[in-house]
Amino acid sequence: MTVWTLTAEAFDSPDATALRRAYYHDVASRYWGRPATVAEVDAGLDGDGVERLTSPTGQFLVGRCDGEAASCGGVLMLDQERAELTRVFLRHHCRGRKGAGLLMESLEHEARSLGARRMVLNTRLDLVEARRLYVRHGYAEIPAYCTGPYMDVWYGKDL
Repeated sequence: MTVWTLTAEAFDSPDATALRRAYYHDVASRYWGRPATVAEVDAGLDGDGVERLTSPTGQFLVGRCDGEAASCGGVLMLDQERAELTRVFLRHHCRGRKGAGLLMESLEHEARSLGARRMVLNTRLDLVEARRLYVRHGYAEIPAYCTGPYMDVWYGKDL
């Protein structure tokens, strides 16, 4: 039986850093159609604003699957009522074990704790697993609330 634990953790802890690196490697490799280099992952992490994922502006969570750091995600308060879901990642070998659902529930709980009444997010069309996860958890497409080079679709959900 798989045991998941999810806890708030500093974005720069060793486990959180390893998960963030794995997240960037995964999304960059998909985008470019080849494995991302260490330098490309470093560039993606440089100045990415993750430091805002701390109270009172946000929160970063790490999920552990049978003790292994296996998932992460963050919430960032955009204004008094909206939080943005960001950096949602689950290691490939840990998928299909109910961890994604627990991560989503925990991130929504953190957003409510920060005062959010609505969660929004943006993603790319090629990240089909993520898009299915969001829809499965009640997120619906919304008009763009922000712009950027790696944003194709936006989702929202009332908390």
